[in-house]
Amino acid sequence: MEVPRGAAFEDGLVDGLEDGTKDGRYDELDDELAYGRPIPPAEGWTADDLDRIPDLRPHTELIDGGLVFRTPQTRFHSRTLSLLEHALLDRVPDHLDVYREFTVKLDRRNRPEPDLMVVAAEAATAPDQTWLKAEDVLLAAEVVSPDSRQRDHEVKPRKYAAAGVPHFWRVEMDEDKGLPVVYVYELDPATKSYGLTGIFHDRLKATAPFDIEIDLTAVDRRPGASGGAAQG
Repeated sequence: MEVPRGAAFEDGLVDGLEDGTKDGRYDELDDELAYGRPIPPAEGWTADDLDRIPDLRPHTELIDGGLVFRTPQTRFHSRTLSLLEHALLDRVPDHLDVYREFTVKLDRRNRPEPDLMVVAAEAATAPDQTWLKAEDVLLAAEVVSPDSRQRDHEVKPRKYAAAGVPHFWRVEMDEDKGLPVVYVYELDPATKSYGLTGIFHDRLKATAPFDIEIDLTAVDRRPGASGGAAQG
């Protein structure tokens, strides 16, 4: 596809398209599309705009005022996400809950969508709710895809840490085995940055945000099958 002059498509972010205005952006929100992508206002998008932009693609995120569009999931990403989701739901205590692919409002210009979150149960206030507050999130987890590697390694964990999310999991694929490898991080409140506390192959054993063991070799096993993934 030919990209018009003034377009800036980098790492899934849409910076803008030249439209004859001084800074190459429209000055107010509208529903004009450029190659199927909404044209941002001059000051960039805000977290609330994700609920107002017409025909926005599912699972669009907001990072630093720019829209991030996801590519189709890989089989590994889908199966790994299902494994972790079912395992967490199987063991989550009553005062907590698990959310899959749901946005969290970190600040006015950042509203990412973690692959998984463990949150306070009272965080949900209405059936039509579309985002959660950062202070309600105890764990954010990202399963790394080829197009999201930089965001999942650098951008997102930095923003989750700055917002005070206490725990972060980054999940990669072991290239030799095709199995998930989970990197577990904990927030240092003094520096507002994450420190690595463990790297887990084959079996994840964590005590926060609650006690859980997950058989990572069960990534292709159906939930409920003999020898389930979650263990307490």
